[in-house]
This record gives sequence, structure tokens and C-alpha cells, in this order.
Amino acid sequence: MNCRYRATDLAYRPVNAVKHFIRWGIEDTDIRMKPYFYPDLAKQELFSRGYIAGKSGHSRGSTVDLTLFDMKTGKELDMGSPFDWFGERSHPGFKEQYQNRMLLRNAMLRNSFLPIDCQWRHFTLEKEPYPNVYFNFPVSSKS
Repeated sequence: MNCRYRATDLAYRPVNAVKHFIRWGIEDTDIRMKPYFYPDLAKQELFSRGYIAGKSGHSRGSTVDLTLFDMKTGKELDMGSPFDWFGERSHPGFKEQYQNRMLLRNAMLRNSFLPIDCQWRHFTLEKEPYPNVYFNFPVSSKS
């Protein structure tokens, strides 16, 4: 298989974006996307189960969410769950597409990135340059 990495989420997420995500999870009553991303959980459970963090490694610029892209087919590899799925299907050890998940996981481990146990797509650089700093640089199409 001829694969290359393809980032499907930026490594960096400003603190303000994380705060907005937290407000969405705690205060926002809009659940239109629930069937697509977290059908078996209440929004508030996304925090207690580790899918959303109050302080995100993405705000340190050392965390990425990514998948593998098959250069022959021009498509992402099937990882057994949608990219931003929150639930058991997003866990690395889930039976569907386990081999593809382990292909990604092992490549990231070999390159000094650490996984988490509830998302196959989420990895943090082992030796973060700023492990205790959360950045809030704005992100826009103009920057």
C-alpha cells in the first residue's frame, strides 16, 4: 500500500477556539450533529470520557488529529469510524479497521508521537517544546 500522512485537522487550535468548544459542549442546546458524531452520548459526557479536554494539547501546537491517505485510490483509508466520531468506534482498539488504525498508530509512535486511548486519530508529540503553554494566536484565512 502506498500511503502518506495527510493532516485532516490543524495541529494548532487557539485557546479561544477551545473555550468556544467547551461552551458548545456545556451550554449550547443545539444537537443537530449528534447523530453524526456522538449518537450514544450526551454532550456533557464528551468531557468526562476524554473526547474533549478543557485544556487542549492542540493549543500547545504539539497535537495533531490525522489519518492516512491512499495515494493509489486518492482516498482516505477506512478507519472504521468517521473522522470526528466520539464513542467506542473511535477507540484505537475497536475491531473495525483495526489494521489500518495500527498502521497509523505505529507510524506515529515511531516518530515520537503518543496516542490517547479514546481516539484513533489523536497524537501528541512526546517531547513537546511548550508542554505548559497554551497559545492564543488568532487563526484566519488572512494570516
